[in-house]
Amino acid sequence: MFGPFKPTSSLSGGLLWKIPWRLSPHQKARQRKRLRAVDRVVACVDTALKKQGSSMKEIERWKTEMPREEEMRPKDKYTIFDRKEKRYRKAIHKLPKWTRVSQRINPPGF
Repeated sequence: MFGPFKPTSSLSGGLLWKIPWRLSPHQKARQRKRLRAVDRVVACVDTALKKQGSSMKEIERWKTEMPREEEMRPKDKYTIFDRKEKRYRKAIHKLPKWTRVSQRINPPGF
C-alpha cells in the first residue's frame, strides 16, 4: 500500500512487545506491597501453627532462607540474577509472570 497511510514494518508483522527498560515508581510500590503481603501470610500461618502446637518444615525453611521485604536491598527487590545478561542482573519485570513468582534470593556476590 502506497501513500500517506502505508503500514510501518512493525505494525504489519505481528505482535510488538514494548517493555520499558526500567520499573516505574508505581510498579516498584506494587512489588514492595506484594513482598510484604507474602511476609504477612507466612507470619500468619506460622502464628496459627504455633497456637496449635505444630509447625511445618516448609514454613520454617521459608523463614530461615528467605529475607523479609525490609531486609532486602533495593537491588534484590527489583532485579534478578540472569547469567545471560551483560552485568548478570535483569530487571524483574522482564521475567515472565514476575508478579506471581517469588525471586528473593540470588547467588552470592551478584
